[in-house]
Amino acid sequence: MFLNNLGTAQWDGFWLFMTNKWSSIPLYILLAFLTYRAFGLKRLLISLVAIALLILATDQLANFFKYGVQRLRPCHDPSLNGLMRLVKGSCGGKFGYFSAHAANSFAVAFFFVSLFRTKYKSFRVVLIVWALVVAYSRIYIGVHFPMDVLTGILIGTFLGGVFFHLFLKFVAKFAR
Repeated sequence: MFLNNLGTAQWDGFWLFMTNKWSSIPLYILLAFLTYRAFGLKRLLISLVAIALLILATDQLANFFKYGVQRLRPCHDPSLNGLMRLVKGSCGGKFGYFSAHAANSFAVAFFFVSLFRTKYKSFRVVLIVWALVVAYSRIYIGVHFPMDVLTGILIGTFLGGVFFHLFLKFVAKFAR
């Protein structure tokens, strides 16, 4: 409640923009360009496939948990009715454990932080800050509890690491 109620009408537009999945497309294009510039076309294509599979895995796992755990989103919880700010016009699905937005943003961020570990070192901070802002936006707009977001962060970071190691194995074996 505290984190959600920190919001003000002046900031709502910013947080709605940050939580919109399409607002990250310029960042993804920049990541593709930086990957191409640092590693070439072959590794760019492999990384694009890895990211697509990573997001697919993260989304499917989030759906599995949402319908398996069936934890109500805060905006659907009758005990919180009228106590929180719902910034979006709609709440989304009935269940929200865990946040797929938080998981996806951290999975992508961790994958590229690992990929750029020796290159673009300062850009790695930008990726973590971006992922944190996307994750917090879900609490701000009123569609996730903090634990939903924290779980998404942990799962996204874990899966980002797993897929990065799979990427490295694939590159070592097939893309020399």
